[in-house]
Amino acid sequence: MKMKRRVAAAEEICGHVFSDKSLMERALTHPSAVEGARTKLSYERLEFLGDSVLGAIVATDVYNRFPSMDEGQLSQLKIALVSGNMLSTVADGLGFAELIVMGESEKGTGARGMHSALENVYEAVVGALYLDAGYDATHAFVERTLGPHASADLAKKPISAKSKLQEVTQREMHCGPTYKLVGEEGPAHTPTFTSVAMVEGRRIGRGQGPSKKTSESAAAADALVNLGYAEKGEFEGEGMTN
Repeated sequence: MKMKRRVAAAEEICGHVFSDKSLMERALTHPSAVEGARTKLSYERLEFLGDSVLGAIVATDVYNRFPSMDEGQLSQLKIALVSGNMLSTVADGLGFAELIVMGESEKGTGARGMHSALENVYEAVVGALYLDAGYDATHAFVERTLGPHASADLAKKPISAKSKLQEVTQREMHCGPTYKLVGEEGPAHTPTFTSVAMVEGRRIGRGQGPSKKTSESAAAADALVNLGYAEKGEFEGEGMTN
């Protein structure tokens, strides 16, 4: 499929015709398709922006939508909504899978590679929309596509290492954890990211994964083990702790 048709299909999904078509072109381009070229030719920079914009939109919406929830519940709900599993599922349902441009090296990774790409593309599309259409249009897209998945059930109990760590640190330390990306290695089509989990500037966990989000999940799982709130291997599949 030619890029022009991919962009047009993505515009239809977003409900916005882009003034700057190159933004959507980049949002749909996996790093493996432009390996060795300039970073800005793939979705990576837009993903960085979209991650922050998405977080702000979701935080505002759940705050307004669930007035009876306390801080810990709101945090758990937000984590669940912006998780890699949720974003990849939503992006796949919208039809982005067939629009992503991937290099030959990435095509052999199968479902794992597509799962990570869908998560990243959703965030990149949010970033592209924000730059081209502004906050209101971006908010409308997120509300329409991610909003229906928001429910109080997602905040009732921890559903991931990150949400459990959020609950523990809020209760025991009266503050939430932060995550910092400290390393990235390997080729563009099979990168390994390393993140650390921190509380008040102190490192409490470290983990690795094939995406930034999975490395953060692994760091959270490691932190829970270090703090005595989980057994090693309890959060199997959320990345690699070390």
